[in-house]
Amino acid sequence: MRIMPTRRQLLATLPVAALAPVAMPRPTWAQFFVKDQVKYWQREFPKTDFTRHVVPLEEIGDGGPPRDGIPALDAVEVIPVGEENGLDAREPVLVILVDGAPPRAYPHRYLMWHEIINDRIGDVPVLASWCPLCNTGLAWDRRVDGKALTFGVTGRLRKANLVMYDRETESWWQQADGRAIVGTLAGKRLAPLLSFTESWGAFRQRESAEVVKRPARKIGYGLNPYTRYDSYNWPYLYRGDAPPHGIPALARVVAVGERAWPLARVRRQGTIVEDGVRLVWHEGMASPLDSRKIAKGREIGWVEVTDAATGKPLRHDEMFAFAFTAHHPRGRWMVGPEENTDNDSAQ
Repeated sequence: MRIMPTRRQLLATLPVAALAPVAMPRPTWAQFFVKDQVKYWQREFPKTDFTRHVVPLEEIGDGGPPRDGIPALDAVEVIPVGEENGLDAREPVLVILVDGAPPRAYPHRYLMWHEIINDRIGDVPVLASWCPLCNTGLAWDRRVDGKALTFGVTGRLRKANLVMYDRETESWWQQADGRAIVGTLAGKRLAPLLSFTESWGAFRQRESAEVVKRPARKIGYGLNPYTRYDSYNWPYLYRGDAPPHGIPALARVVAVGERAWPLARVRRQGTIVEDGVRLVWHEGMASPLDSRKIAKGREIGWVEVTDAATGKPLRHDEMFAFAFTAHHPRGRWMVGPEENTDNDSAQ
């Protein structure tokens, strides 16, 4: 039995300078001993059909913890925002909007330790997810071919992004795009739900809004085990390309579909109306990946994104630039005509 250190333990042993960008060779089958790796994976995932995959298996690697070493949450309780008194106004929350149902918030203080929450909003089975290494906070409809799936954490990463699995078929799924990449369901995609991140202070002003109640577990909710991670020069366990335009790998970008606006640009300009999208930066949200206590993280703000013509909210995510490069390789970089893409304290 292999005893793997946790992702957080590995991060804790690395100085910031150790994660500076360096030229790294592309992984090969021989380097990763894929056949042996699959045998090891099959011990934890006996139902997974590893002969079916839509990405090279050598792109998938161990992230530290084993299967369910980061435990997903199921059947969470929700309460009206007025009953929640344990969250700081600057803490980030993942917001999911479902037609006909109250807005619901999933605090990052819980997603930090669970990464996946299987929930239901109205009649819609919901998957709320956040990958700290990529800062990708996204929501999906858990139904595939009319059947609701439930998800867990494989303990594996692809391009530094969380690889999920469904408990029904043990197929593996990429969190960044909701696509099944290994197993019986390889090639299937989850339907995206309208989701975005904003501060708790902003969310609690929403009418009839709900928030996930603190889970009844003895975990350090409100603490960040990835201290100063978003100040590193290079992301943990990432071997892909650097972002273009001189944008730092761990700078945040506002991703709207296949377009990415550097957060530094949005913060500097305040409001941008471009390509049919309106982006407005708001002060008052802490980085969850900075200080030991999430609420004490440095100011990064949050961005309101709407359709420029209708004013309706648009699904978006404030992911790291390297994650957009890796998981949206054909994406468009909305850097502006005369923008300086040097690092910025807003990142």
